[in-house]
Amino acid sequence: MSDLIAPSLRADVWLWRARFFKSRSAAAKLIEEGRVRHCAGGIETRLDKPARLLRLGDSLVFASGERLIAVLVTGLGVRRGPPAEARTLYTPSAV
Repeated sequence: MSDLIAPSLRADVWLWRARFFKSRSAAAKLIEEGRVRHCAGGIETRLDKPARLLRLGDSLVFASGERLIAVLVTGLGVRRGPPAEARTLYTPSAV
């Protein structure tokens, strides 16, 4: 039965593993403030909880410093690795 469930990962963990934030708590704070937009299956919402699940093919839009970042989730990863490994978890996309 578990084969039918798509792999997923908490949004705060993914943002941390992809190296957009230095800590999970910083990623969680941005999510709790409603500053991360999530699009899955053509439906766009604002993430409201750090535990919301991300799946391959989802897209995220959020501000980091002065930049607006839009990415497509292409990998979930198994750890917070070096920057080169983190870049394999996403593809930049248009806002």
